[in-house]
Amino acid sequence: MFYVDGHGYIDDKRIVLKIFNTIERGKLDKVNGIVVHQTGSSTSKSTFNSYKNKSANGAHFLIDKDGTIYQTASLYRVTWHVGKSQSRCFIARKCEPTEFKSIFHLEQTSSGKGRVSKMEQRKSFPDRYPINIDSIGIEIVGAAPRVEGKPIIYEPVNDKQNASLKWLVKELAKTLAVPLTEVYRHPEIGRKNETEASTAQW
Repeated sequence: MFYVDGHGYIDDKRIVLKIFNTIERGKLDKVNGIVVHQTGSSTSKSTFNSYKNKSANGAHFLIDKDGTIYQTASLYRVTWHVGKSQSRCFIARKCEPTEFKSIFHLEQTSSGKGRVSKMEQRKSFPDRYPINIDSIGIEIVGAAPRVEGKPIIYEPVNDKQNASLKWLVKELAKTLAVPLTEVYRHPEIGRKNETEASTAQW
């Protein structure tokens, strides 16, 4: 279990503090989930450079290729890392019939998917997946090479990264009272490439 100070920073020898206030948005009152991502770039330096932008999206942690864990945002602050969310009841096939039919039709168009996300954001947890306002994001450094004419496939998460991820998720879950059933790969709850974090293990 972590010691978290008054600023939302973790005091642990395995975590390097490298905070970017530019990716912190509003107050994070309650954590209901953890979302695992991959950066799409091959180096931590590239991600850190992007975090210097005032309008940058980002996550609370970044795991480098050598397994180093950086805390990049306070646990008490929201970061924009989930994006457009999917419907929890639709994916689980547990919506009321009228809602299921409505979401089914919206899912057929790209603009409709955005409307589904807005509908989900109006719901309370656990009727929806964890979103930006109630989740912690973990980025894993991993490139997603673009080759013309071929699908984008994220590179595999390496053993050092997976070892760090397993430890970090376990400790965060204990510290923040998040059940492991509420830890997700980004594509499971958001509109993302299916290969993102597909090889992540915790």
